[in-house]
Amino acid sequence: MGKLTTFGKLRVVVQGRDHNPPHFHVKGPDVNALVGIDPVIVIRGRVPSDLWPEIRTWAVMHRAELVAAWNTLNPHIPTA
Repeated sequence: MGKLTTFGKLRVVVQGRDHNPPHFHVKGPDVNALVGIDPVIVIRGRVPSDLWPEIRTWAVMHRAELVAAWNTLNPHIPTA
């Protein structure tokens, strides 16, 4: 599991041996959400509304880093 950043008590991670669509996880106390890499949308779970704008902006700005982490940890399901 590769931790990429934190937002307060929330961690943003990309997990290996994961499933489509390419995504990252937002994890923390009472939070476990899957967020798509492209487009940046919540696929499952919930992200606190006060942190969503910051997480979304970060994900858009760090798309290349997210794609690289996904492709490294999930070579069987590459993303463009």
